[in-house]
Amino acid sequence: MPKTDYDGPILEIDKLSISFFTRLREIPAVMDFSVSVKPGEAVGLVGESGCGKSTVALGVMQDLGKNGRIVGGSIKFKGQDLGEMSDAELRSIRGSEIAMIYQEPMASLNPAMKIGRQLMEVPMIHAGMSEKEAYDRALMVVTDVKLPDPKRILEAYPHQLSGGQQQRIVIAMALMSEPSLLILDEPTTALDVTVEAAVVELVKDLGKKYGTSMLFISHNLGLVLETCDRICVMYSGEAVERGSIEDVFDEMQHPYTQALFRSIPLPGADKNARPLIAIPGNFPLPHERPKGCNFGPRCDYFEAGRCDQGYIPMQDVQGNERHATRCVKFDEIDWQAPLELAEVKKKGEIGEVVLRIDNLKKYYQVAANAMFGGGDTKVVKANETLSFEARESETLAIVGESGCGKSTFAKVLMGLETATDGTITLDGEGIGDVPIENRTTQNVADIQMVFQNPFDTLNPSMTVGRQIVRALEIFKIGKSEKDRWQRMLELLDLVKLPREFATRMPRQLSGGQKQRVGIARAFAGDARIVVADEPVSALDVSVQAAVTDLLMEIQREQKTTLLFISHDLSIVRYLSDRVMVMYLGHVVELGTTDQVFSPPYHPYTEALLSAVPIADTKVKKKHIVLEGDIPSAMNPPSGCPFQTRCGWKSKVAGNLCETEVPPVRMLEGQHQIKCHLPQAEFDGMEPVIEMGDVAAE
Repeated sequence: MPKTDYDGPILEIDKLSISFFTRLREIPAVMDFSVSVKPGEAVGLVGESGCGKSTVALGVMQDLGKNGRIVGGSIKFKGQDLGEMSDAELRSIRGSEIAMIYQEPMASLNPAMKIGRQLMEVPMIHAGMSEKEAYDRALMVVTDVKLPDPKRILEAYPHQLSGGQQQRIVIAMALMSEPSLLILDEPTTALDVTVEAAVVELVKDLGKKYGTSMLFISHNLGLVLETCDRICVMYSGEAVERGSIEDVFDEMQHPYTQALFRSIPLPGADKNARPLIAIPGNFPLPHERPKGCNFGPRCDYFEAGRCDQGYIPMQDVQGNERHATRCVKFDEIDWQAPLELAEVKKKGEIGEVVLRIDNLKKYYQVAANAMFGGGDTKVVKANETLSFEARESETLAIVGESGCGKSTFAKVLMGLETATDGTITLDGEGIGDVPIENRTTQNVADIQMVFQNPFDTLNPSMTVGRQIVRALEIFKIGKSEKDRWQRMLELLDLVKLPREFATRMPRQLSGGQKQRVGIARAFAGDARIVVADEPVSALDVSVQAAVTDLLMEIQREQKTTLLFISHDLSIVRYLSDRVMVMYLGHVVELGTTDQVFSPPYHPYTEALLSAVPIADTKVKKKHIVLEGDIPSAMNPPSGCPFQTRCGWKSKVAGNLCETEVPPVRMLEGQHQIKCHLPQAEFDGMEPVIEMGDVAAE
């Protein structure tokens, strides 16, 4: 079908139902789902994992595998029913008219083929272009996705590019044949915030330039606010609310949408005065959905006899036929009612210094030609003169993009690596050069870690209780097996898991529950310091709220020092007392949360803050997109590590930024910044985030 002669909705999904068939039963994955995408429009599809977002996308691509079937409703593309097309017709549309971008870029790239060839294949197959035309088109699209030195990139293999560059190539590949519809399935989840900001900016610009319609699947409400015109919220296989961004964000009409917003930290939220509210209960399994409203068992407004009776249709909100909700009580609920405050938590008193790091350096020697040995050795400077201290009951957040040295520092602290230079003292005892096998049991128990991915840290063949008891045995806690079993049950209480979980296997637990087991294990030896390495980034928003709240509560009870490694600045702002910003092995800024989140900033902190998507229509943000990728730690730039991407460089006299590493400057209140900028520039800096017409509370 020619791309210009159709002016109705590009995509029209009407009352779609998709089921997967196993030997035992039919499992409904999507029920009665409707959404349409108009020409040039971007629609966001939002919901937590397991709600059916990706199944809808696979339904549009007609790629449901041998077990999946559309059992009701229709999907029309430019007025034609995709379900009635032959395989040949579908092949001609897929890739040329409808393109999809997946979460993991390497899944879409062939590792053994140069980027240029992979891009050129698309128009050569779909549009019958000659090799020369296809090359010119590839060069143009790679330039469009803002990749440096496009000719060199076309000659490169996928492994020679960074994650952000790979994702741009996948976007370029999707745009090679100028599709009418682009489906993006969580395209930025695996990327750093600054790279994510650049990719999102790119997707918006390209959408305008090519007039492409987009279906943007995400669990990040802030991202959807920044990229989409309309939004559809999904819960457990159904659409529960649909409308424009302003309708849904400012005048939500479904309890699930409201609960989602209450579980994400917005600017002005305070962990003690306004704790996040996690959604009670768990997501229902597909074959255990409740009668009536799927959200009923977890809803604050549930009414027996009404909400659990029969089928609940989508209804238009009065006075706005473009806003619809699947709730029988939506016009009775006072959506503007102020939040009933949960108990106000009392902040633990911050105590004495527990951990002191002084001029810590960690270098690695790497063969320049590592694959074949020989050649010179190069030094990778993973950590460069780190100095800071952490106190009892304090949460210190360590923030920066991947490759900045956060995790290397954590490894040195844990004893998995030893420091090249400098000292680490725990309660006055030097441990920086003591590997873990030479540390005392007490030292090992004192510093524990909660990892990013709970799936990788549990033994799949051991019950949950046994794994925690094993940690207690290693830390020599409890006089007998009975003591340890009792302590393990208390730890399950501590992380708010039912005691019967002790006999369950990890595979029977959800992601959030596994992460709680990881936390219970970390606190088994009464740890003094817990290093939490991105502990909630793999979890859904509602589960994130519960897990962060849990960490805060345990910290208050146990007076633990929490080192919270993250690139999600909204969660950092919500729970940390002090923030340390790292870039390429250097600490570029360190101060209290209030100091770091209000001007003056280090130019890198300013860019990080601007990159964070915020799910609030009233927030105004300064717009800064960092050009280029993070330099390699094997070949760092001379002078200031950030100078290759800094927008403030022109304000510094001479070429100081390029020749000298900046000194650490002490601003008022122990706020330190590593930067050459003159004081007058710092004094004149404006805030990045402003709370529109509502003052930050």
